[in-house]
Amino acid sequence: MQCPRCQQNNPVPDALFCPRCGTATKQAQGTAAAVSYADLQRELAEAREQQIATSEILRVISQSPRDVQPVFDTIAHNAARLCHGANAAVFRTDGRTIEHPAHYGAAPDAYAEVVRQYYPMRLTRWTQQGQAMLERSVVYLEDSEAASTPPLLREVARRLGFRSQVTIPMLRDEQPVGAITVARAQPGRFTDSDIALLKTFADQAVIAIENVRLFNETKEALEQQTATSEILRVISSSPTDVQPVFDAICRSAVRLYGAYGGLITSFDGTLVHLAAVLSPSPDADERVRREYPRRPDATAVRDRAILARAVIHVPDTDADSEYTRQVGREFGYRRLLYVPMLLSGQPIGSIGVSGREPGPYTEQQISLLQTFADQAVIAIENVRLFTELQEKNTALTQAHAQVSESLEQQTATGDILRVISCSPTDVQPVFETIVKNAARLCDALDGTIFRVDGKAGSHRPRRPDSLAPRWTVQ
Repeated sequence: MQCPRCQQNNPVPDALFCPRCGTATKQAQGTAAAVSYADLQRELAEAREQQIATSEILRVISQSPRDVQPVFDTIAHNAARLCHGANAAVFRTDGRTIEHPAHYGAAPDAYAEVVRQYYPMRLTRWTQQGQAMLERSVVYLEDSEAASTPPLLREVARRLGFRSQVTIPMLRDEQPVGAITVARAQPGRFTDSDIALLKTFADQAVIAIENVRLFNETKEALEQQTATSEILRVISSSPTDVQPVFDAICRSAVRLYGAYGGLITSFDGTLVHLAAVLSPSPDADERVRREYPRRPDATAVRDRAILARAVIHVPDTDADSEYTRQVGREFGYRRLLYVPMLLSGQPIGSIGVSGREPGPYTEQQISLLQTFADQAVIAIENVRLFTELQEKNTALTQAHAQVSESLEQQTATGDILRVISCSPTDVQPVFETIVKNAARLCDALDGTIFRVDGKAGSHRPRRPDSLAPRWTVQ
């Protein structure tokens, strides 16, 4: 009998299935055996596709240790394909807001417009994604046209062309980090097999997020350690000048924070002085230089850290004072972070970075800037102590020279007195001793002593050439 699918002749007349392709024969069609075999074939094919999809996602994870976006794109594509969805999407959350980094299917323009209109949004239970994340459970939508469907969700469903939807939370240590949503054009409920597959994809997405986080943290830690070591090296090689340290700290801060600019100031108790400035605009840097030295101003964020002796963190300059908002717009930054440099609790300056985009700095970033501030204080103290030590050494050297000179003079005087006492009848040894000590103590090339015999003319003084030298030493 011939197989209705592959046209293979079946050598066994009573066979229920084709030995080549497994298709049920006419005798078996409609029987329970044929149905179960077809189900088995379908399940095997689905399992094979799921295994291939899982392997593909794992491969992308291994190839993208620094970027989770390719993983999200692959998950969205496979979720839509294997769950027979009109579209699929991946969402992320930082615990406060929901972002929409990836989707697959639907009309690209319509979907892009929805994303621009609604995301990022606050993490609440008003959306299926927010509900799934906060309740840590699967959330179903069986029919978007049902009366119980929220109006916003019904409007989005109509714009994107779907009727049913399911959302799976992505959890790390029971904390939500995102969600996966698949939507279909027809109303109805997703199967347990679909849910199990999407949970597998959610677990893989969490693995990818964690891999990228650990990779970036390790990379950041290494970069921070390298920067700290570089600054310590500059400190050790600049014991008399703190400026190279300020320049190195400013460069490292701008680089590690991906900042718009960096600024370091010093404070003498009365005036704030510019220590270092770095930004993409030389004109802007020159404008900042012209503002110093000046008295600290509480309206300026860079001075608040000095006056308050505390970290000043402005996630959005547009939400700060009028002065900060205006200056931020002029220079081109939207967030600020400044930490004070404190010595024995007293402010001696501040270090700050500015970012182009609004948003809070992390605790780790704040801690790093405080480490830089501590290093700057160490450098300032090193220079001060080194300078004081040099001054003390100079003073001691001068005092030692004075003592040595006085001792030599005293010794010379004692030597002359000794010769005088030993030569009561002859002045010659005394003159020789005097001239030798005079030349030595005065660092002279030679010395001479003259004597005048007192025989001068009655009417005019004796000519100078009559004053011939009597004793000389060279």
